[in-house]
Amino acid sequence: MLSNQEIVEEIASQFGNKVVDFEEPFDLLTFTCQTENLISIVEYLRDHEKLRFRFLTDITAFHNPANTGNELCSVYHLHSFENGIRLRIKVFIPIYNPLVPSLTNVYASANWMERETYDFYGIQYTGHPNLKRILNLDEMDYFPMRKEYPLEDATRNDKLDPLFGR
Repeated sequence: MLSNQEIVEEIASQFGNKVVDFEEPFDLLTFTCQTENLISIVEYLRDHEKLRFRFLTDITAFHNPANTGNELCSVYHLHSFENGIRLRIKVFIPIYNPLVPSLTNVYASANWMERETYDFYGIQYTGHPNLKRILNLDEMDYFPMRKEYPLEDATRNDKLDPLFGR
């Protein structure tokens, strides 16, 4: 079984400064890369004879408005059944140009996951064969998981502040 340190050394020796911010929250190896390196890194992880990250567990995203210039993040979870280990890859992108290359040619299962992430966050997966909404209405002109709206209506007066810790 591989350790996170062995995986970091293998990835770093192959990609150098194209992979950054290695960390292990809850023992889940996590790192960041740029959009232009994503496909080559994922293909390397999938095809490497020792690493064998052959299963794409999930694609999701998050929106951090405070991270100016990189407000959106596309997040990938890969699994190596042979080694019994998972890892996470993050790709940060600007909200005004949310383009990330599609992984549908690397993992067929990326198809619906990318559609769902597009549907909720507006990340456009370039090269995707059918990038359109999958759960929300086609008429929606916004992306509901972005933090662009207040959490509650400031004009409401039916809540007593002391009861809500204010």
